[in-house]
Amino acid sequence: MNKIRAAITGIEASVPEYILTNQELEKMVDTTDEWIMSRTGVKERHILKGEGMGMSVMGAEAVTKLLEKTNTRPDEIELLICGTVTADMKFPAAANLICHKTGIVGALSFDINAACSGFIFALETAARFIETGKYKKAIVVGGDKMSSMMDYTDRQTCVIFGDGAGAVMLEPRTDGTGLIDSVLRTDGSGHEFLYMKAGGSAYPATFETVERREHFVHQEGQAVFKHAVKNMADVSVEIMQRNDIAPNQLAWLVPHQANMRIIEATAHRMGIRKEQVMINIEKYGNTTSGTIPLCLFDYEKQLRKGDNIILSAFGGGFTWGAIYLKWAYDPK
Repeated sequence: MNKIRAAITGIEASVPEYILTNQELEKMVDTTDEWIMSRTGVKERHILKGEGMGMSVMGAEAVTKLLEKTNTRPDEIELLICGTVTADMKFPAAANLICHKTGIVGALSFDINAACSGFIFALETAARFIETGKYKKAIVVGGDKMSSMMDYTDRQTCVIFGDGAGAVMLEPRTDGTGLIDSVLRTDGSGHEFLYMKAGGSAYPATFETVERREHFVHQEGQAVFKHAVKNMADVSVEIMQRNDIAPNQLAWLVPHQANMRIIEATAHRMGIRKEQVMINIEKYGNTTSGTIPLCLFDYEKQLRKGDNIILSAFGGGFTWGAIYLKWAYDPK
């Protein structure tokens, strides 16, 4: 009997209507379109607006469209995992709220907090459930409302991030397609370079934490850049070597859209051409857990069954990793 693998059998996405352009940011903070583009590659980012509009709004929209697209009833979903750092509340989990909003009742659902690596960590976790043979249909959501933790007076961070979410359907396959290998890693010593200080149990919200602006993302860009380039490239090369994938045998690299220079450095280290790299950072910015599923959604029509694909990410914590999969279907 051929090995059961978890394969992506459908993908959808959701981004807010409102677009924050570089030109608008020029009026908000000391920056320019040229400065932003030369350092990040971001031209615009989508921002979710409205009272009570949390990450689950985007996640639920992506899941609703995914169910319709794959002709799947909500009661068929047995597992839903959401990679996010911006759940609507400390609890319940965003995954629970997404299930509620989409009519999924009784499924196992929970969140994974791995910063920008959240989607691939969640994808790997869901794949293991599928491989047991017990679960037949699972959904993995990756997304964040990063505008909820942005300091729009800090040009080092606010120009990079945006809001968005994507969702994929996972089902068992025995035809050789699906998730084949992964390398996932963490190093907690990196916490000092990329974090949000207040809002957790160590520093609960108080008047003082708000006054000190400790509920916003803090990032030391140079240190994060250095670690991201090295670690994303290392695991991407490692997974190619482990699976005997030559550069010309790789159909696509799907890198976390953190920074154009990081993307280019990773591709260079892997020895692949720019045409083999999915890039959409210019129109979404860094949506953390949402970047990889948004890329897959944007490029879906270019994917072919059997394509060798590597997903690679790096996030705060530090967290990083790469997943190797064979694509499971041709464009509809």
